[in-house]
Amino acid sequence: MALWKKMALGISMGLFVGYILSPHGLEILPASSTKELLSWIALPGALFMALIKMIVVPLVISSVTLAIVSSKDLGSLRTTGVGVGLYFVMTTVFAVAVGIFIAGVIQPGEYVPHDVMISAETAAQGMGKLPIIETRPSLPEMLAGLLPVNPAKAVLDHSMLQIVIGSILMGIALLSIGIKKSKPLIDILQSVQDVTMRIVDWAMIIAPFAVFSFLCTLTVKMGPDTLTAMAVYMGCVILGLLILLSFYLSLAFFIGGRPPIQFLKNIRNAQILAFSSSSSAATMPLTLRVATEKLKLRPEISNFVIPLGTTINMDGTALYQIIAALFLTQVFGLDLSVIEMVILSITIVGASIGSPGSPGVGLVILATILSGIGVSPAGVALILGVDRILDMCRTMINVTGDLTASVVMDKIIKPKNKQ
Repeated sequence: MALWKKMALGISMGLFVGYILSPHGLEILPASSTKELLSWIALPGALFMALIKMIVVPLVISSVTLAIVSSKDLGSLRTTGVGVGLYFVMTTVFAVAVGIFIAGVIQPGEYVPHDVMISAETAAQGMGKLPIIETRPSLPEMLAGLLPVNPAKAVLDHSMLQIVIGSILMGIALLSIGIKKSKPLIDILQSVQDVTMRIVDWAMIIAPFAVFSFLCTLTVKMGPDTLTAMAVYMGCVILGLLILLSFYLSLAFFIGGRPPIQFLKNIRNAQILAFSSSSSAATMPLTLRVATEKLKLRPEISNFVIPLGTTINMDGTALYQIIAALFLTQVFGLDLSVIEMVILSITIVGASIGSPGSPGVGLVILATILSGIGVSPAGVALILGVDRILDMCRTMINVTGDLTASVVMDKIIKPKNKQ
C-alpha cells in the first residue's frame, strides 16, 4: 500500500477511535480508562516526533550547505538567493491581502453567538490586557541576533533561522575556498545527509501510526459545541487557505508546467503528514524526499528552498493570523484605522517569517501581536478551541507553499551549463 493511503487510513481510524472514546461521542470507556489508553495511543506520535527532532538539525545543516556548494559559483548563488527571497515576500503579502479581503467582506466576528461573546467580554474584564514587553530589541540588534553566536546553543534551542543562516554562511565559505580544500568537509556533510535520510525512511514506517495517534487524541479533546460556535470564523480561514492553494497550483502550472492534479498527487505524502502533525519542521525531511523523488527537482534548488521555506515561508500562518486578528477586533468592537491596519499587516508578515514550524506556535505569536491593539487574553481563549484543527490546515498549506516555491525556482533558475 502506498504511503499516502496508509496515512489516510490512519486519519480515518484515528477519527473513528477518537469518536468512540470521546466524552463528546460514544464514550465507551470510563474517563480514567480513556486517559490511560490515550497515553499508549499517543506513543507512536511521540516516537515519530522524537525521531524527526533527532535528525532535523543535521539534515538542515547538511542539506543547506550542500545546496550552496552545488551552485558552483557565488554569482549563481546570488541569483538563487535573491529570487527565493523575492518570491517568499510576494506570496506572504498575497496571503495577508487575501486574509484582509475575506475578513472584511464576510465579517466573521458578527456571527459569534451572543452568549459566547458575553462570556469572552466578562473574562476580558477580569484578565486585562496581555503584558507587553517594554524592552524590545532594536532592528540592528534583531539583525545581529540572526547569527548563531553560539552554534551549540542554537542547535540545543532548535533556533532554525539561526541554523539555516549559519549553514548558508558555511556553504559560502566552502564555495569560496575552492573544491580542493573544501572536499573533505563536503564528503562528511554528504554522509551526514545520507544517514539522516535513512533515519527518515525508518520514521516513515511508523508515520501512519503517528497520524492515527495525532488524530485520535485530537478527536477525543475536540467538542462539537466549539466547532458550531466558531463555524463562520473557521470557514473564513479555510476559504482563505483554499484560495492560497489555488494560487500555488496556478504558479506550479503556469510557471513550473505542473498540471494541478498531478502536482497534488506528487506531494500528497507531505501534505497528509503536515496536516496530521501540524508541524512543517517535522514534515521537512519528507518534503525534501518528495521534491527530489516525486517532483524530480534539482537537489541544489530543493535542498536550499525547502529548509529556508520551512523557516520563513509561512503564508498559511500569515493568512490565519490576519483573519484571527480582524475577527477578534470585530468581536470586541475595535475599529482599526487604515494606519493601524497597515501596521498590523506588516507586523504579521514579519512574525510569520520568524515563526518556528511547530504546533501551536502561531497562536502564541498571535497573542503577542493582539496585545498591541487592545485585544485581551480572553480573545485568544475564544479561538483556542479551534486553533489545532486550523493549525493542521495551515501547516499543510505552508508545506505546499515550500514545494511550490521549489518548483517555481527550479524552472526559473536554469542550471549554469544551460544559461
